[in-house]
Amino acid sequence: MPTRKRKILPPAQVCEQSPLTVSPKTKRPTPSDEEGDRHQAKDQEERSQYFSSKDENGARLRFTFFNQPCVALAKAFLGKVLVRRHSDGTELRGRVVETEAYLGGEDKASHSAGGKRTERNAAMFMKPGTIYVYPIYGIYLCMNVSSQGEGAAVLLRSLEPLQGQDVMRRLRAAKRREGAKALKDKELCNGPSKLCQALDIQRCLDRRDLATDTEVWLEKESEEETPGTGEVVSAPRIGVESHGEWATKPLRFYLRGHPCVSVVNKDAESKLNSKPCSAETGAWTAKDLQSS
Repeated sequence: MPTRKRKILPPAQVCEQSPLTVSPKTKRPTPSDEEGDRHQAKDQEERSQYFSSKDENGARLRFTFFNQPCVALAKAFLGKVLVRRHSDGTELRGRVVETEAYLGGEDKASHSAGGKRTERNAAMFMKPGTIYVYPIYGIYLCMNVSSQGEGAAVLLRSLEPLQGQDVMRRLRAAKRREGAKALKDKELCNGPSKLCQALDIQRCLDRRDLATDTEVWLEKESEEETPGTGEVVSAPRIGVESHGEWATKPLRFYLRGHPCVSVVNKDAESKLNSKPCSAETGAWTAKDLQSS
């Protein structure tokens, strides 16, 4: 994953709007049937305590979803809905339209390349579904989620805003220069740092469990909300050009034709035969997310 960083921020703190404790910094165990049963039992307990209304319809995704190989998880994220409960109670929602897989081990573009473990990347070695938030340039953040595989994680690159756009716009404006042009909906979350700003993803969420957390979670897509999903494009990752052959491996995945994708790769798309989805075919909503 991109390693552009100039200044390391202080260790993550507990989020101001929540008294919840950050998850322990323990090594992620190797998934097994017994381990999976234990996590599912914990999920059930947390579900009844915090999310009874949402889990009655099975919206929230649990440990079993995250417990899959990195590339499979990166693709499975597409179309799912990331939800962030803001400090004022507003639920900010965005559909995942672009991800990147970082495999750990031999993947030289990964923060955990060669099995390297540090205080910073500890979340990558924790159980599948653990949130990994790291800084770039000392001021921006990126959100990842651990998967199966030693030190493997998925970077969330872009979202389609679904709910809370006014709050997202205010959060993005706080990081922009005064007098900057107003952002269109499709520009709110079309990049890894942009989506962290728009959904108020803070460093205090690092090492938290996306399967059970009460402030941020993932939901499966709704048929009523999803007019179309588009084809999945596999392309090289962004910002890893210095990592040799790993810079060219097709480990970035996005929904073809979606206006919220951060970077379109025409070469990769040319390998697909069918036509891209677009607002004209009814695949995307809100007038192509304010495309005009």
